[in-house]
Amino acid sequence: QVQFVESGGGLVQPGESLRLSCAMSGTAFSMYTMAWYRQAPGNQRELVASISSGDGRTDYADSVKGRFTISRNNGRKTIYLQMNSLKPEDTAAYYCNRRTSPVWAWGQGTQVTVSS
Repeated sequence: QVQFVESGGGLVQPGESLRLSCAMSGTAFSMYTMAWYRQAPGNQRELVASISSGDGRTDYADSVKGRFTISRNNGRKTIYLQMNSLKPEDTAAYYCNRRTSPVWAWGQGTQVTVSS
């Protein structure tokens, strides 16, 4: 059974940074393109960033391009999301999962709140 444990969220002011981590267990992590998603209250879950399994190619939503950086450590079965220049509209619960469907069961997520 695949499980995710997301961490690193918190309350920050606009312009500040956070680094999220997501540890995965239960399957061969290195085989999969992994992704970060987020969901704000009242909104659908959206794709934020992804990183491929092979060459580590990354892709970002336009709203975070240039501010967020996704990375992975296959040995630790962990992906990261470095978030800089945070904005109030980045406020959401952040989750990790595989990039392609069908996704696995979601973890508990980690809350990011950007507010002055």
